[in-house]
Amino acid sequence: MCAGHKPPACMGCPAPGKVTENPAVSSSSIGSRDVLFPAMNTIRIADLLSLAVLLSGTLLFSQSSTPAKAPEFDHYAIHVRDLAKSADFYEKVIGLERIPDPFKDGRHIWFRMSAHNQLHVVAGATEMNSQPIDVHFALRVGSMANFTARLDKAQVKYRSFKGDERITTRPDGVHQTYLQDLDGYWIEINDGNY
Repeated sequence: MCAGHKPPACMGCPAPGKVTENPAVSSSSIGSRDVLFPAMNTIRIADLLSLAVLLSGTLLFSQSSTPAKAPEFDHYAIHVRDLAKSADFYEKVIGLERIPDPFKDGRHIWFRMSAHNQLHVVAGATEMNSQPIDVHFALRVGSMANFTARLDKAQVKYRSFKGDERITTRPDGVHQTYLQDLDGYWIEINDGNY
């Protein structure tokens, strides 16, 4: 009931939405005059609109955002002294598939290492790589016997991590060996089934 009026409920008040000069009635301000919205005495329209926008934005954001995905390995790049010889080594001895490189500048040759991983061989090095065996990348093969026979045929030396054997077995049963490419980069070869 409006301030100062008696039942029946506000019979003398203007209809909802009509302009009044009565400042005691809940209203929304439009200039210096008030518009009556009796059903919304305690909640302002602006508050409702703000809430609606907030809720719809939250709902939209929660549906369109994807859970954070961990980064995935993409490629490994090596810097080599002789691009042609290194490319032959990785293609003919190791058996990697050459794939197109986007640069087409004569300094890069790319190889596929697996479905979504690549080796980028980049020309321009003036010295051999001198990293210890701890710094290496690994390739998994289907058969260690077949792969080491390929290395033997190409006269590529290979050894265990410690250097005292040619092939070792890790505690998880995976066989492994290590070799160096023409620039001294270490490569682990294993038969893991991950």
